[in-house]
Amino acid sequence: MSAPLSLSAQSIRTADSPITYFIQKALETPGLISFAAGLVDEESLPAKDVAAAVEAIMADPAAARAALQYGSTQGLPVLREKVLEHVCKADGVKPGELHLTVDDVVLTTGSQQVLYLLGEALLDEGDIVITEAPSYFVYHSLLQSHGIRVLTVPMDPGGMDLNALEALLAKLDRAGDLPRVKMIYTVDYYQNPTGLTLLEARRPRLVEIARQYSKRHRILILEDAAYRELRFQGEDLPSVKRFDETNEYVVYTSTFSKPCAPGLKTGYALMPRDLVGPILNLKGNHDFGSSNLAQHILNRLMESGAYHRHVEKLQTVYRQKRDVMLASLDEEFADFPGVQWTIPYGGLYVWLTFPGHVDASPEGPLVASALKHGVLYVPGSFGHVAEAGSLPRSEVRLCYGISSHEQIVEGIRRLREACRGMEEPTARRRALAGAV
Repeated sequence: MSAPLSLSAQSIRTADSPITYFIQKALETPGLISFAAGLVDEESLPAKDVAAAVEAIMADPAAARAALQYGSTQGLPVLREKVLEHVCKADGVKPGELHLTVDDVVLTTGSQQVLYLLGEALLDEGDIVITEAPSYFVYHSLLQSHGIRVLTVPMDPGGMDLNALEALLAKLDRAGDLPRVKMIYTVDYYQNPTGLTLLEARRPRLVEIARQYSKRHRILILEDAAYRELRFQGEDLPSVKRFDETNEYVVYTSTFSKPCAPGLKTGYALMPRDLVGPILNLKGNHDFGSSNLAQHILNRLMESGAYHRHVEKLQTVYRQKRDVMLASLDEEFADFPGVQWTIPYGGLYVWLTFPGHVDASPEGPLVASALKHGVLYVPGSFGHVAEAGSLPRSEVRLCYGISSHEQIVEGIRRLREACRGMEEPTARRRALAGAV
C-alpha cells in the first residue's frame, strides 16, 4: 500500500459546497423542477450579440490578435474604464469624487475570484468576518477554507440590522477581539438568498460604522453587488461604495455573469488604492490575468450598447418570472397558516419561511417529500452559520432564474403538495382539547 497523501490544513478545512448534492439531484432526476441552483434564464442568453461581437473582433486582424494574446493581470484597460464609468454613473458621481481612477479597478474570473483573493490578501486563520444572517453560503464555505470565524447579524425587511452590527462590534471591542475583525460582508441588492435590499438610509451609516471601529486597523466592507442590475421594481439605490468618499473602506464587487452571460466568467472590483497591489500580486500567482478574449467581447458589448439593451431585457424577463412565482405562492399557500415570503424588487430569489414546526432542513421531511413530488429547493439553513444556538430549519430559498413560467407554476404546486399534512398540528391539537 502506498503512503497516504499529506494534504494542507487549508485543503482539509475545505469541504464540498452544500449545494452540490442538490445540483446533482437535478441532473439525475428526469422531470424534476429545480428552484435550487441560482442559474440564469437560458432563453435570454445574448447568443446573437456575443456572436456579432466575436465576428467584429475576428474581422479586424489587429483586434483579433489583441484579443487572442495574453492580457494583463489587472485586466483590459478600456474595459476597466467602462466599468468605472458604469458604476459611477449608476451612483450619480464622477470617479474623482470618490478618489477613484481606472487603476483602482481589477477584472477577475467571475466575482467569486474577487472574494477568494480578498481572503488571501486580508485574512489569517482565526480572523473574523461579519456577515448577514442568512447570507451567501458559498462565501461561508470560502471563509471556512481560510479558517475564518464567521459571525452574523440578523436582517429585517431593510437588510442588515445595523443596530445589531454596532452592538456586535462593541461586544467584540470589550472582549479584546476587535483586532481580529477584518471585513463586513453584505449582498446589498436583492440579496442571495433572501431577495432583500439594504435601505438607502443605512448605506452611509454602514460606512461610518466601519470607520468608527477601525481603531487600530482598517475594517473593510465587502459590498457584493452581483444582482444590482437585475432591478425590475423601484429606483436604483446608490451603492455603499458611493459613501466611501476617500476610497478607503469599501470594496465594491460585481459580475457580468448575472446581467450578461455566466460563460464569459468575468467579474470586477473597485477597491482602495493600497489594496490593489497585494491583490494583483496574488492574482498573478493564480492566472496572470483572466480570459482576455472574454474581456474583449464584453468591451464590444458595452461599446455597441448591446450590453445595456440586454440588461433592460433581463429586467423584464425576471420581473415576469418573479410575478409568476409570487402569484403561484399566493394561490397555493393561501390555506397554509403562517407561511411568509419576501417580495424581491430584483435578483433571482424568493425567501420562503414556514411555521417553526415545519422542518425544511437538508435532513428534514420536507426535502424528501419535495423530491418525491418532483421539485427541489435550497434549505435556508445553508445560509446560516452555527454559533451558539441551532440553525433555523423552517426556511427555504427559491430561485426562479432558470425555470419557465409553466415550470414555476407547476413547481410551486408540487411544493404545496409536498407540504400536505404539515399545516399547524399544534393549532389542531388546541382546537381538539377545547372541544373536549
